[in-house]
Amino acid sequence: MDLTNAKWRKSSHSGSNGAECVELADVTGVVAVRDSKHPNGPVLLLTRAALRTAVQSAISER
Repeated sequence: MDLTNAKWRKSSHSGSNGAECVELADVTGVVAVRDSKHPNGPVLLLTRAALRTAVQSAISER
């Protein structure tokens, strides 16, 4: 999938140094997720439902 023109977003709660942050981009049919420290690295492509489940799971593990 070509993500050249993806509009990546980072949480407003992220620190200015970008440590431990992910960026999200809404692309056709999926949400792309990448490590903000490695923008040219691997990208996960998740459905909205899968992303929602992952976030809910992470929150419940706190």
